[in-house]
Amino acid sequence: MPERTPSPAPPSTPPRDTLLVNKRKTQRQATSRVAFAEMLIPEDDPLLDFLPYCHRAPRGNSITPDVQRAFIYQLAMTGIVTQAATKVGKSLEALYKLRERPGAEDFRRAWDAALEWGRLRLEDCAMERAIHEGAHNPRANAMICWVLQHRSRHMVDARQVKRGHWLWERIHHEITGRWSEEEEEEA
Repeated sequence: MPERTPSPAPPSTPPRDTLLVNKRKTQRQATSRVAFAEMLIPEDDPLLDFLPYCHRAPRGNSITPDVQRAFIYQLAMTGIVTQAATKVGKSLEALYKLRERPGAEDFRRAWDAALEWGRLRLEDCAMERAIHEGAHNPRANAMICWVLQHRSRHMVDARQVKRGHWLWERIHHEITGRWSEEEEEEA
């Protein structure tokens, strides 16, 4: 894989090249170039710092590096692959096919990261809506219960982290380079 040399950023970060995005209310109505409006993609977004897949012989309907970046940007904004694909005017099949191509590993990594950002954004929106409507809307209470139940399963209460806890063991190993069981055997 060729090494990528970062280009120096200009003092003020103007938006990246504009890209056409679907502006129709009913997304499937976008059948011509007239149905698309310009979308500005920020230059300094760390999610967009990936090496896009470059086609050997690009055609008119190829998924260019700019479209790949726009797709990743939209995916991080929405968290839904279908919506992001529709916004950039590409089919799900073409995007998934590109994702699985040899040489598109960095695009795949950016896709996964954008999905995680989108999932966190959706959780935050659901939490905000549930909090604002919770007192008056019983469905919002069910939503906040669901979000709390499924949100951040990996998070651990710091009061529970003591010797013998898996997180304590992992941190201890990262600091000392040894597992606590090895120390007990030596003692």
